[in-house]
Amino acid sequence: MPPHSQAIAELPAAAAPPEQRPRLPRGWLGLLLPAAVLLTLETVARAGWIAPNLLPPPTEVLRTLWSLGPQALAGHIMASSARVATGFAAGAALGIAAGAAAGLSQRAQQLLDPSFQALRAIPSLAWVPLLLLWLGIDEAPKLVLIAIGAFFPVYMGVAAGFRDVDRKLVEVARLYSLSGAALVRRVLLPAALPSVLTGLRNGLSLSWMFMVAAELIAATNGLGYLLTDGRETGRADIVFVAIGLLALLGKLSDTAMAWLEHRLLAWRDSFDAGSLA
Repeated sequence: MPPHSQAIAELPAAAAPPEQRPRLPRGWLGLLLPAAVLLTLETVARAGWIAPNLLPPPTEVLRTLWSLGPQALAGHIMASSARVATGFAAGAALGIAAGAAAGLSQRAQQLLDPSFQALRAIPSLAWVPLLLLWLGIDEAPKLVLIAIGAFFPVYMGVAAGFRDVDRKLVEVARLYSLSGAALVRRVLLPAALPSVLTGLRNGLSLSWMFMVAAELIAATNGLGYLLTDGRETGRADIVFVAIGLLALLGKLSDTAMAWLEHRLLAWRDSFDAGSLA
């Protein structure tokens, strides 16, 4: 055998590529837990282990959802969504302004932060009697309560985002003689953006929670009204319909915020947990 042929024969065989295991798409993976919970609830309810007036089967909840009618459901969903959108916009705008002031100025932080941290600890329902006294039972107290819920997470995210910017980035920007406005626009804001978007996302989630408390204030429509109606009439199926719609709308709005976060932060080279799988 020629020497070069013998050398080739002695080379180790190339490793065979690892077998590719079939995988579910990532979007479907998140449906496994809800499906398992719904199947368990259906089994428990049908077996009669819990009274049906306390835990109706999910199929019965779907029948109730259908019986309410698309027009009535659309009215409740639109009323709640409009309140959340308006209250969140107002609360987020104020939270961004106050958070930027506290994050960019130590004096503003010393002035604002102690009061805001104390107010942040007040539960949502504690605001209801005061808002009723001040603003009556119209739409105003509902929107103000939702804005309060959105304000504090946004304020915390914006203030923390600006305060946690790496000092080295600021020093490099000063070496290039950037003005105050240019420093904020080109260095501080991009560096703080992940924290700002996290605050906005948390604020939107809390807006849906505060909306339920807000619609306890003499509401005649909305998902909070559906919850109250189901409780007062002893209809657990209506309560579950309202809870399910709240979960769905909250998930859809959070997905939209996550998509926006991904688009605005596409420049980040962040860790991907899927790379370990």
